[in-house]
Amino acid sequence: MAEQAQVNTPEVEAGQAVEEAAVQTGIPPAGVQPVQLQEISPDIVSSKANSIDLLMDVSLEVTIELGRTVMSVKEILSLGVGSVIELDRMSGDPVDILVNGKLIAKGEVVVIEDNLGVRITSIVSPSERANGL
Repeated sequence: MAEQAQVNTPEVEAGQAVEEAAVQTGIPPAGVQPVQLQEISPDIVSSKANSIDLLMDVSLEVTIELGRTVMSVKEILSLGVGSVIELDRMSGDPVDILVNGKLIAKGEVVVIEDNLGVRITSIVSPSERANGL
């Protein structure tokens, strides 16, 4: 008669560990059973995977970056009302539009009824976004 090889899956190993603990302590395991997970129906996965409606209520942080600069603590402490901070961009240069810290588009600053806004002028391509990582 040929011997069968025993395959040690995590469930088998867990069961063996429980049995060994029961033998050592003399206390039988109380209702210990392996976890049984239900399979997910392919119909549910395919119908929900293509639906963007699931993400419509997710909040994202949108940041408009006018420019950047590096300043020492001494320079920052000397700032006051009316101080001007020089940025690394020229006037009229496009601003960066970031979503959750990732650059997704460029735009220009506009004034709408005394409020500032940004008009999107270009969207960063997926390959450019991947290169930025």
